[in-house]
Amino acid sequence: MTQMTWERLLDPARLHDKRGVARDEVGRSPFHKDHDRIVFAGSFRRLGRKTQVHPLTDNDHIHTRLTHSLEVGCVGRSLGMSVGEELRHRLPEWITPADLGVIVQAACLGHDIGNPPFGHAGEYAIRDWFKRAEVDGSGFLEGLSDAERADLLTYEGNAQGFRIVTQIEYNQFRGGMRLTAATLGTLLKYPWTVAHGGSAGKFGCYQSETHLLDEVAGRLGLLPRGDQRWCRHPLAWLVEAADDICYALLDLEDGLEMGILGFDEVAEVLIQIAGGEPPDFPTMQQQGVSQRRRVAALRGAAMERAVTEVAKVFVQHEGELLGGRLEQDLLELCHPDLDWGVKSAKQLARERIFRNERKAKLEIGAHTTLGILLEAFIGAAHELHHTGRSTFKHQRVLALIGENTPRPSWSLYDSYRRMLDFIGGMTDHYAVDLAQEMGGRLRGD
Repeated sequence: MTQMTWERLLDPARLHDKRGVARDEVGRSPFHKDHDRIVFAGSFRRLGRKTQVHPLTDNDHIHTRLTHSLEVGCVGRSLGMSVGEELRHRLPEWITPADLGVIVQAACLGHDIGNPPFGHAGEYAIRDWFKRAEVDGSGFLEGLSDAERADLLTYEGNAQGFRIVTQIEYNQFRGGMRLTAATLGTLLKYPWTVAHGGSAGKFGCYQSETHLLDEVAGRLGLLPRGDQRWCRHPLAWLVEAADDICYALLDLEDGLEMGILGFDEVAEVLIQIAGGEPPDFPTMQQQGVSQRRRVAALRGAAMERAVTEVAKVFVQHEGELLGGRLEQDLLELCHPDLDWGVKSAKQLARERIFRNERKAKLEIGAHTTLGILLEAFIGAAHELHHTGRSTFKHQRVLALIGENTPRPSWSLYDSYRRMLDFIGGMTDHYAVDLAQEMGGRLRGD
């Protein structure tokens, strides 16, 4: 049976960088540079004003995409280093456990970098707009290939994230961030195109980046699973586990902070995941320590156990991971009460937090906001492509794009991608303000 090898999976070569690999820089491996390139990116910084679960909240304790990504990165680093310590004798001699930790951490930091305004609600809003455009006689999707049309009908934050790090940020359309192949592979939760997205529409690469997906998969030796589809990089499973752990635990914390959930029901789930109360927890209760601090203590214990269990399971299933044969999530392979606790946390979030009335109202508003923006920007790109010129209104719309304004000679698909790069990169607040101004709410300086 064909196996992937750590020697190729941890390739430090950079996308579109001809200078070669410098492995001997003191204190900074190529993978630490990946981490820093993501942290200093404008697209990463803007996550601080993008929805995690609760749109446009005024409560500073509620998670944004930025704080979520930072916390996922911390969990991912711990997972990577733990696995690296256990596997260090089977890894290339130039790889340390710290390298493995920072590869996973960097990928975790970038895992949500392609999310549009309003998080998953924004994804659905963009998908719905194109689905309406397909049937309303506007002609916006005429002339596109089936694959290009599917990309637009299934806007995906993961695929947009791959586009950002490989094309848009820093070296625009010359390698993007120029991350190492190892970090790019670890970032690819879904290393396939929309044709393999399934009913949930989960995929990691648009048609515009298929040549880059092919290059990354080839360098790393990812096992092919069909046309434009490969098995995951083994470390991508750690990124997924880190994301799931943080989602499960921190959604509950946000629900408690906003008064949607009660302390006792959150504590019950966290204690289940932790395998019991921390030693000092009864004392904290007796001393009347605040709910916020008590929940933090439970969350810390739950995370510590989850990280230990997931790392152990990864090492146990190394052979299946290298062979591309693992079918279950790592958390599902952990101790049953830990897996049950994480699933219970997600179920509680689905039933109580995601259906909260305030959240529902704001997500309806997100659909309206993005609809206004898409009508303006996609309409401007469509007119320019088909007529070679723009009306005054569309001239003003395109002026907002700046150097990325489409040219009449570009394909319609490429023009639309640039529009979606601009809209997808907006923060929640900027999207709302711009849509309101386009709708007639004018204000001076």
